[in-house]
Amino acid sequence: MQRRDFIAGTGAALAASAVGFPVLRRARLDRIGIQLYSVRDLFAANPEGTLAALAKIGYREVETAGYAKATAEMRPMLDRTGLKAPSAHIDLDVITKDWSRTLDAAHTVGHQYLVLAWIGAEERKSLASYRRIGEILSRAAEQARSAGIEVMYHNHDFEFAPLEGKTGYDALLHSADRNLVKFELDLFWATKAGADPLKLFAEWPGRFPAVHVKDMGPNQSMVDVGDGTIDFAKIFARRAQAGIRHFFVEHDEPKDAMLFAKKSYDHLAKLTF
Repeated sequence: MQRRDFIAGTGAALAASAVGFPVLRRARLDRIGIQLYSVRDLFAANPEGTLAALAKIGYREVETAGYAKATAEMRPMLDRTGLKAPSAHIDLDVITKDWSRTLDAAHTVGHQYLVLAWIGAEERKSLASYRRIGEILSRAAEQARSAGIEVMYHNHDFEFAPLEGKTGYDALLHSADRNLVKFELDLFWATKAGADPLKLFAEWPGRFPAVHVKDMGPNQSMVDVGDGTIDFAKIFARRAQAGIRHFFVEHDEPKDAMLFAKKSYDHLAKLTF
C-alpha cells in the first residue's frame, strides 16, 4: 500500500468514527477443525500419522466419529500431535444404552460435546417421532450437564423435508430443551435442503455451537471447501448470533482425503468476513 492510500484510508476511518458509524474490522477464523470421517481410511491405517499430518496442515481441532471408545489410545495421540477433540459423533444406541460409560470416556478424550450424528428411517416417520428424539436428547443432556458435557444434534437433509405441514428439524428445535440441547448445523445438507442458515441463527440465537463446513457444487454435489457456491463468509459473519465456536471441515467422499484437507484449510485460513 502506498503512503497516500494509507493516509486516505485512515482518514476515511476516522471520519466514519467521527459521525458515529462503527469502523468494521474483517475477521478470520482463529482455529479450524476437521471431522475425522473425512480421512477415515487414512486414520484407520495410521491413526497418529494422520493426526500429525492434519496438525502440520494447520488444524487445531478434530471431531471424532466412532472413535470415542478408543480412549486409552486417542488422548495420548491428541496430546502428542497438539490437537484437541472438543466433539464426538455418536449414534442413538450410545445415548439410550451406554450413556454413563460414554460420558466417562468423553472426559478421558477431552470432549466437550457429544453429537447425535444420525437417526434412522423409523425415527423420522412423523413429527411425533422427531419430538421423541428431542425428549431423549433432553434427558441425556440433563445427565451430561452434571458431567460438564453438552449434547448436540447433527443434521442431514431429511430433517428439512416437509412433514405434516412442518419439518422434523423444527420439531427437534422446539421439543429439545433449548437450555440443554444444542445443534451442529451441517451447512451443506441444510443448504441442499433449501434451509437458510441465517434464518435459523436469527430464530434460534446461541443454539449452534458448531458447524460442519462442507461446500456444494452447482449440481448439488459435495466438493472441496472453496470450490463450491456456499457463502461461508456471510454465514461466519453471524457466528456471534449463532453461538458458533467450532468450525469442522468435512467431505463425505473426498477423492484424495489429505488433499481435500489441505485445500479446505488453506481456503478457510485466508477467508475474511
